Amino acid sequence: MATRQLRKGEQTHAAILDAALDMASRQGLEGLTIGLLADKMSMSKSGVFAHFGSREDLQIAVVKRYHDQFEQEIFFPAMKQPRGLPRLRALFTGWVRRVTLEITSGCIYISGAVEYDDRPGAIREELVAMVRTWQGSLRRAVQQAIDEGHLRADIDPDQMVFEMYGLVLALHHDARFIQRPGSEKRAQAGFDTMIESYQKKDAR
Repeated sequence: MATRQLRKGEQTHAAILDAALDMASRQGLEGLTIGLLADKMSMSKSGVFAHFGSREDLQIAVVKRYHDQFEQEIFFPAMKQPRGLPRLRALFTGWVRRVTLEITSGCIYISGAVEYDDRPGAIREELVAMVRTWQGSLRRAVQQAIDEGHLRADIDPDQMVFEMYGLVLALHHDARFIQRPGSEKRAQAGFDTMIESYQKKDAR
């Protein structure tokens, strides 16, 4: 009986977290409240509080949930690709695909940066840590592409990660705010041009 109750509690916790992530994606982390979430789940506020001790705890849990999904959808599949340029391409292509699918809702990393860029606290620290983790993954992939001879040895990995981030932010801006068709293709074309400029002349 205790095991069954624990399993049911875990399922309820996961369902609340999924609903919270959907809400935060559309309304921002600051738009996420215990009251609204309780209404959406047809639960009492105390029932939601039983799973998350505070609104801040809930917001942090949402950020972690988003990061877990991000890794499962983009990072781990890309790791199955060969080291070097194939893996780097897979990371960027998966990232672009996810951002494109999130246009109707929103990217927690991008919206969170807008909400918390000048607001110190635990939520900002969690967001920053997650983004730095992702940037670190991209940086390692760039360095591996250099080590494999797919990119020139004189490349600054941090500069390349910066440029990739710029392409994705431009994609999000044009596709979500301006609603300009073809933004995904432009982002991919920009990446291809960047890779070409950073490749060794004899690289294939």
